[in-house]
Amino acid sequence: MHRRYLTFFTYLDEELVTVPNFPAWVCDVCGRREYDTRALNQLVLILSPNAGKPPRRRRRPTKRILHRDKVDRTGKVE
Repeated sequence: MHRRYLTFFTYLDEELVTVPNFPAWVCDVCGRREYDTRALNQLVLILSPNAGKPPRRRRRPTKRILHRDKVDRTGKVE
């Protein structure tokens, strides 16, 4: 397999997206194409619907510690 730069085609919803000069590995014998994994991951990030938006932070629920006074049988606080 040798590295070449090909045009990558994909659909985003119902629209065809083409990316020229996309890195791929091409088999010398059969011509099979495997697109570069790192480049695919970067493309997925760029095409994601949340691209350019700040990440949403999840709020953790605050732990409430309840302090209860110990009360003996006579009703006195210990």
